[in-house]
Amino acid sequence: MSEPAIVLFDGVCNLCNGAVNFMIDRDPKGKLKFASFQSEAGKALLVSKGVPVPEGDPTSILLVVGDKVHDGSGAALRIAARLTFPWFLFAFWLVVPWFLRDLGYYLIAKNRYRWFGKGDACRIPTPELKARFLT
Repeated sequence: MSEPAIVLFDGVCNLCNGAVNFMIDRDPKGKLKFASFQSEAGKALLVSKGVPVPEGDPTSILLVVGDKVHDGSGAALRIAARLTFPWFLFAFWLVVPWFLRDLGYYLIAKNRYRWFGKGDACRIPTPELKARFLT
C-alpha cells in the first residue's frame, strides 16, 4: 500500500465531508489525498483514468490507486485498510461479494442528501490540511 491513494468525493455532500474528516483524523501518516468531484483536479484525474465525470450528483466515492479506480463499498473498504486500528479491520469485508456489499452502500448513497443534508459549496481545507487536497 505504498502507492498514492486519492479519494474522490462529493464536495457538497455533508455525509461525504464528514467521512473525509473521519479519514483525515485516522490517517496520521497522510496516506490518503483528497479531491472533490466538483474540483478541477478531481475532474482532471477522472479524465486521465478514463472515467466519465459525473453529471449531477455523484453516486459513490472513488479511490484511485495507480491505474485502478475502485468505487462503492470496494472503495470504502480499501480506504479503511489505510486507516489506523481498529478501522483497517473493516477491510476484512472485502471477502464478501461486491454485489452484496454494495446493496447497503448504495442504499445510503441514494439517500445521503435527504438523511444528512447538502452544502452550498465544496469543502475548503484549512491551511494545515491543504497539502492533503489536490488542487
